[in-house]
Amino acid sequence: MKTFKIVALQIIDQQQTIDIPLTDGLIINKESEDGIWIIEAYIEKRLKKEFQSKYENKETFEVRVVITHQGNDPAPFTAEVITIREFDSHISVLLQGKLRRKRIEHLELLLEKLIKEGYSGEALTIEFKKRMKAKQT
Repeated sequence: MKTFKIVALQIIDQQQTIDIPLTDGLIINKESEDGIWIIEAYIEKRLKKEFQSKYENKETFEVRVVITHQGNDPAPFTAEVITIREFDSHISVLLQGKLRRKRIEHLELLLEKLIKEGYSGEALTIEFKKRMKAKQT
């Protein structure tokens, strides 16, 4: 098994990206034949609603995880909530997920978002590059 620190977590919900601010987090590659990873996010309790219904309905959903440092590309997973544990002002959300190989998806989502925001032509190219550069810093 290999363990990595998580520096960013996003939920993809109906083609919307929801950033989950982390207090702390880690991800474990179980290195099993089925390709299952364990993701633990330690977050503020106010964010419990983002995970509670998914947990109760045993729903699978898409997440993106940035591992080690912000400059890395997000790794896309199909995941489900295994447990939610409450602490004083935080919760620990344990996810089990399978890495998806289509890493280009986050670029497609960014492009779709920019088009919906009204960008086109040269302005689209400039804004796309600007946001990609901002992600790397």
